Amino acid sequence: MKIEQNTHSQYIADIKAILAAAKQQVYSAVNTAMVQAYWLIGKRIVEQEQHGKERAEYGSFLIKNLAEELTNEFGKGFSEQSLKNFRQFYVVFNDLPISSTMWNELSTQKGSTLWSQLSWSHFKALMRVTNPEARAYYLKETAENNWSVRTLDRNIATQYYERLFLSHAKQPVVDEMKEKNQAFALDKNEFLKSPAVLEFLNIAPNKGYTEAQLEKAIIDNLQEFLLELGKGYAFVARQQIIKTQTRDYFIDLVFYNFMLKCFVLIDLKTERISHQDVGQMDMYVRMYDEEKKADNDNPTIGIILCSETDQDIARYSILKGNEQLFASKYKLYLPTEAELKAEIEREKLNFKLQQNLS
Repeated sequence: MKIEQNTHSQYIADIKAILAAAKQQVYSAVNTAMVQAYWLIGKRIVEQEQHGKERAEYGSFLIKNLAEELTNEFGKGFSEQSLKNFRQFYVVFNDLPISSTMWNELSTQKGSTLWSQLSWSHFKALMRVTNPEARAYYLKETAENNWSVRTLDRNIATQYYERLFLSHAKQPVVDEMKEKNQAFALDKNEFLKSPAVLEFLNIAPNKGYTEAQLEKAIIDNLQEFLLELGKGYAFVARQQIIKTQTRDYFIDLVFYNFMLKCFVLIDLKTERISHQDVGQMDMYVRMYDEEKKADNDNPTIGIILCSETDQDIARYSILKGNEQLFASKYKLYLPTEAELKAEIEREKLNFKLQQNLS
């Protein structure tokens, strides 16, 4: 009897799984069809507008008339503003390589089925990005990493693209850098962001907090923190112990980056960075390379995540010219766009001072 009950339970679970999968397929198909329709409507509006002599007035007339016609026949969802969004959808995404063929090749192009997972809300968020390179990057990352609309909105608001690709060097490293390490150095520089925006920790910046509280908040919001770090990061340990013959040492946070193929150590500081902090991280990195790193791993990276960086330390401490040590600033609130741009420029200067770049 017990066997029959188990079989019956599995039977019910299988049926539910089939229905759930079917519903998801229907949703995906409907979503793809609607996004496709919006793009095609936008394309047709633009084509019709181009026939008018006075494009601005003619375009307004076309959209107002079309909104009335579509609303009468299809109901809500086709207001003048919606139609303007459809037009903007076509105009914005017409400059991307996928725009002219994405709808016909969704089921045949390798990897293109990812595009069908993006909702209309995703595309509306992407249309706000004025930099074509940044927009293409967000589109690709959203599709490949299955970002929610909320995640995409946050990354756009915190200038994720600019901080990831502009806050550190992209130009060739100095001539003195050993050729065998050059490729690794160029790669890792694009995976280290500063400043890090940690508003999701919900720690009031105007109140006192300890390093232990900061660490706990990060662990409690680990998924968001991994997203803020960038691509390829996996959590390894909290307060990982390194034993030597004389004493034990504890590293705040340890991650592994599968794209850089190296461990990443993070030391949390709630105050301005000091030369003692740099010396401590240098020791941690050396110990980790000796005690934990495998032969096929790249050299360990150490990041001092602090509330304030320092140009003197970047210029004169052992950070300078060091390929494994980095200082990164964090902010506990979401800055304005102007504030964030200013922070990025300051951190770029610190990085250039550290890396001997002109």
